[in-house]
Amino acid sequence: MEKDVLCESVKKLDSSIRFVGLINAKGHLEAGGMTEGKNTLEDTKKDEMLYMELALRVRMRQEFDQELGPVRFAMSYRDKVIVMSFPINKEILLVSAEKDLNFAKFPFETLKLIEQYRK
Repeated sequence: MEKDVLCESVKKLDSSIRFVGLINAKGHLEAGGMTEGKNTLEDTKKDEMLYMELALRVRMRQEFDQELGPVRFAMSYRDKVIVMSFPINKEILLVSAEKDLNFAKFPFETLKLIEQYRK
């Protein structure tokens, strides 16, 4: 599965999805973007900072992989959106969604798509 195909497939899982992007280890957007018809909540410069911070946070979490097992996804429930990250090898799938997202179901559907992407 190609990077853009993965991003589009994740967007199609739920109408609450605002953004799906694949971020590389250096914090640069490789594929994906905003869902058509949705507006970003921050400016482009802050997007770049968010991506770099995310890449650093994922690397820091990997320090505990041996003891706790690898992180499959992480989620932040914020006042305006839900943000999830899914480490995939050296990349990170970043998803933001409206707060009405079924976050008990969605991440596991996304993990199934990621498994197809890895093949």
